[in-house]
Amino acid sequence: MATLIHTLADHSEDVNYCAFSSSCLATCSLDKTIRVYSLSNFTELPYSPLKGHTYAVHCCCFSPSGRVLASCSTDGTAALWDARDGRRLAVLQQPGASPVRVCRFSPQATYLLAGAADGSVVLWNMQSLKLHRSGNVKGGSLVACAFSPSGNFFVTGSSSGDLTIWDDKMRCLCNEKAHDLGVTCCDISSHPVSDSENGFQYFQMASCGQDNQIKLWLILFADFLGVELKYKCTLNGHSAPVLACAFSCDGQMIVSGSVDKCVIIYETSTGNTLHTLSQHTRYVTTCAFAPHSPLLATGSMDKTVHIWQLDLRQPCAGDTVENASKVAVEDWSEDDVSAWLCAQDLADFVGLFKMNNIDGKELLNLTKESLANELKIESLGQRSKVLKKIEELRMTMISVSVPVPDEFLCPITRELMNDPVIATDGYSYEREAMENWISNRRSSPMTNLPLHSLMLTPNRTLKMAISRWLETQQK
Repeated sequence: MATLIHTLADHSEDVNYCAFSSSCLATCSLDKTIRVYSLSNFTELPYSPLKGHTYAVHCCCFSPSGRVLASCSTDGTAALWDARDGRRLAVLQQPGASPVRVCRFSPQATYLLAGAADGSVVLWNMQSLKLHRSGNVKGGSLVACAFSPSGNFFVTGSSSGDLTIWDDKMRCLCNEKAHDLGVTCCDISSHPVSDSENGFQYFQMASCGQDNQIKLWLILFADFLGVELKYKCTLNGHSAPVLACAFSCDGQMIVSGSVDKCVIIYETSTGNTLHTLSQHTRYVTTCAFAPHSPLLATGSMDKTVHIWQLDLRQPCAGDTVENASKVAVEDWSEDDVSAWLCAQDLADFVGLFKMNNIDGKELLNLTKESLANELKIESLGQRSKVLKKIEELRMTMISVSVPVPDEFLCPITRELMNDPVIATDGYSYEREAMENWISNRRSSPMTNLPLHSLMLTPNRTLKMAISRWLETQQK
């Protein structure tokens, strides 16, 4: 069971990344800030938000000890912060000043790895705060990275679709074309797995991309044998580009977030889906497991971060709050309603609803009068909160029962377009989403090929077709 226990809604723009230490959660956003929260009660720490970047913050991560927090930004820098008091310790300028898209500490905190939109990858020495080594991927932006458990090797992923394995001397040891249209994220489990063929210990890596897929790999890291990358399997649970993936600390689970607005948790050993979480209203950009507690954080373009409590005692395939929504709400049982209440942060009402035998049909028929007179909810604020959630559920039923034609959805956000424009790649996009896209890169979201021009032309024909379709839905 995965239960939504808290929602953070302090960022004013898209949430790009979230990261745990043993005691804190850090989040970063297009709003140029990093926010830090205590895991004890999810309150924001006194020194938060951290300000200093002049453009969007794309990634953040804690050092292994949790004492230092790193962030990186479109402003071409990686910043180091003291996680105890929020002091900025250093600003590390990327060679070429290209937007820095991803950063990661090595397991021993010897290095900070920073990857940029121009394909540059830099290892910063954390003692001297000087550039240790630098290199470049061939073609595309560097958008993903992960260290081996020893810290002697690391993997990078690029927008051209390549996974590249490097050693700490910045030598390219292996390159694999992994995802059509580009890699978006990768992670390496710290727990080794045995390979029966040769007796060596391999580590599992997950990668995800614009091709809607999550791929699992086995990597052999050995100084005397070099490295070996073996494809294991593909997970196909998402219906749109997958933007984030991460292993749980014990390596037993993988979580992913997608443009389809869903978060999926898989069992690593079988590839089976354990949970599907559908609470975000725009695409999911980041997800992370906490290191020492059964918590999961997911962040989204909807400007929120959801905190989920995982029940690890009964990992049962399909055991999710959201599975109830796959059944018509009218057919929900009382237990389905209870699960829905918990997911909506309304767990205090579970006993009351059970006492009054509220099933799905009864739930949809509740009004402000019945909440007050029959269920005896005295607080006006509480009644309004419950009623608002019921209204949202009714709207969700309408949107599910009448699917939006695919050609009316923006390829980037997968949402109904309001102001469609045609880019020079010939595809139509929501204007705001495409403007955000080309502010950071000059490639097509659909083909990953360079855009010959950044001109966006209004698609009036498509806008009229969407308007006519909307009118038919309102009749």
